[in-house]
Amino acid sequence: MSKQPHILVVEDDREISALVARYLRTNECRVSLAANGRELDRLLDGAKVDLIVLDLMLPGEDGLSLCKRLRARSPVPIIMLTAKSDEVDRILGLEMGADDYMPKPFNPRELLARIRAVLRRAAGTTAEPTANGARMLTFVGWQIDRLLREVRNPAGARVALTDAEFGLLQAFCDRPQRVLSRDQLLELTQGRTAAAFERSVDILVSRLRRKIEPDPQDPSIIKTVRSGGYLFTPAVETA
Repeated sequence: MSKQPHILVVEDDREISALVARYLRTNECRVSLAANGRELDRLLDGAKVDLIVLDLMLPGEDGLSLCKRLRARSPVPIIMLTAKSDEVDRILGLEMGADDYMPKPFNPRELLARIRAVLRRAAGTTAEPTANGARMLTFVGWQIDRLLREVRNPAGARVALTDAEFGLLQAFCDRPQRVLSRDQLLELTQGRTAAAFERSVDILVSRLRRKIEPDPQDPSIIKTVRSGGYLFTPAVETA
């Protein structure tokens, strides 16, 4: 990466936070630490952060509440950490707007790989070139600026998408009117660092539908294909 990314680790276990900070710093990351929501808010008010590693179980305001609150103010990428193996916690974290998740215990090397993958997506770079290299795309009145990573609705208003949501929309726009399986979408949006958790694709599709569908309960842009995956129905044109 061209500059050291600033990673904010929100974790109340001092041993874990120290281990993560030490490993990330030896791998060319700037690291700030917070043990709770108050410290998180103070650090965000005083510095630009490129990515947040957020523990689910925190004293006071928990990680899910913090994730939801962060999403209301910023599209900053978030990786959730959870000590629970229950799939419900992972689903809730993704529904609150997290870009990725990791169960504890975890290998710091894998966390670094996840961080780098999420930051690449946030920067608009992927390991594989997209099928359509045009900067500006349009579909049914919507407009996408890949360089600025901006999406505007048919009325011209900017619609805020998280990096994960933007990456999914871009994957669909590069392959319109084709059925894409959940495995394909995982590979296209999260790459080889993705865990085998197909529900994460469904949750991300649901989040994107709430932002771009005229009626998210009866979607017409992103159709579900039974036993197949998803179909992005509109034609996509370069602008």
